[in-house]
Amino acid sequence: MSETTAVVGESRRAIALAFDMGASSGRAYVGELAAEADGTRKLKVAEMHRFENEAVRVGKHLHWDILRLLQEIKRGIRKTFQAGYDPRTLGIDTWGVDFGLIDGGGELLGNPYHYRDPQTEGLIEELSARFGADALFASSGLQFMPFNTIYQLYAMSRTGSAKLAAARTLLLTPDLLTYLLTGVPACEFTMATTTQLFDPRTRSWNKTLMRELGIPETLFLEPVAPGTRIGPLSEEVLEELRIPPVEAVAVGSHDTASAIAAVPAGDEPFAYLVCGTWSLLGTELAEPVLKPETLALSFSNEGGVGGKYQLLENIMGLWILQECKREWDDDGSPIGYPELVERAEAAEPLRSLIDPDDARFYGPSDMTSKIRAFCRETGQPEPRDRGEFARCILESLALRYRQAFEQAETLAGRKFAGLHMVGGGIQNKLLCRLSAGAIGRPVFAGPAEASAIGNLLLQFVAQGEIADLAEARRLVSDSFPADRYEPDDREAWEAAYGRFLALSAASKA
Repeated sequence: MSETTAVVGESRRAIALAFDMGASSGRAYVGELAAEADGTRKLKVAEMHRFENEAVRVGKHLHWDILRLLQEIKRGIRKTFQAGYDPRTLGIDTWGVDFGLIDGGGELLGNPYHYRDPQTEGLIEELSARFGADALFASSGLQFMPFNTIYQLYAMSRTGSAKLAAARTLLLTPDLLTYLLTGVPACEFTMATTTQLFDPRTRSWNKTLMRELGIPETLFLEPVAPGTRIGPLSEEVLEELRIPPVEAVAVGSHDTASAIAAVPAGDEPFAYLVCGTWSLLGTELAEPVLKPETLALSFSNEGGVGGKYQLLENIMGLWILQECKREWDDDGSPIGYPELVERAEAAEPLRSLIDPDDARFYGPSDMTSKIRAFCRETGQPEPRDRGEFARCILESLALRYRQAFEQAETLAGRKFAGLHMVGGGIQNKLLCRLSAGAIGRPVFAGPAEASAIGNLLLQFVAQGEIADLAEARRLVSDSFPADRYEPDDREAWEAAYGRFLALSAASKA
């Protein structure tokens, strides 16, 4: 946590503005610390702005429309002031790994690549063979994912990218957006740890590896801790928006880090699941777990708030269901999520299962055909209607959560009383109930807007309104009571888990 001396507008009420940017949408939330009649404080949160975030394909590449995102952030700021709020600070959290390159004159060199861009295909295998998988893992503690920053930069280096040659500074997505608002370049710690170029043993950049890969080591700024004040919005932005000064804070700028900061857990070891397009299941530790078993189980060690490390696994989450829905919507017969969940509730339990992390489900398009093919190949009945597709996906995710939950216990040497689920996915109450059944322990669900809430909490730390992470989590628990789901049908779930492990092993063979 950063020091808590005065910030811009310290005499103003304790109000902060959070921008929480996901891979498909962005949201602006205003948060205020309000005193209750009994003398306690509660965090009050209101949505100010919501917008889409769509990838743009140009030729062979997939990009983020970063300037449109900047414009949407400005709209969110303007709407907040128009609604009568006067935030002291703002913070931005986004997905990890992606970045923009800045030239010597401070200008952005083109639109950043999207993490699903195909330029990194085959590079995990190439670098693992070159350096050794165990050594490569020990140098970063990260699960090998094709979109990690290291592979994106290596792809640019090996093709002689003119943008990379002209670059003087690399800014990861939330740092880039903050820079475009303030003119101040910075690199926030939790985002730095998503690059696979940050060494958790030394807590510094792995410049030796950068040199080996032809990546300019001078691109990388020294990371700053979550809760660090970056600087005020530029005079140009203030004049454009006609607002008083607002200070930007580097929050837990990786959305996962912000979400975990908002898990309403106490002092006991706990397991969490950040549930959305991706699912991230793990536990919080003081130090990374860099043993070979961590790599073998595809777990990562990502930086967290308060100097913590998050031992977690990336799981293909509700992306699969989202793609099925998009397919049905595009076919001219749209269906809303509430109706889809209702149909899933009525479908036969545990009829068909998939391995959500099978590589075929990673890419977009034709998701229902991919599910049918998986079921055929593994000798299971194919889903016949939308309810059966949704039930298949949700039950498979719940069983995959159990697998990761038990693996996290093994790697951390801990036993967890239950699972804290946060993020937008918890609005699917069927998924919460199925998850409790699958793991055989209680699920505590909430808050849904965990990334935005964690973002706000770190701003209040920077404002001097909250002392530390422990106080922040107590505030979440008081302000957003969690729903509790108890396990049921243990015999049926045990049998299904055995089936799931077998078909998952078969799909990877």
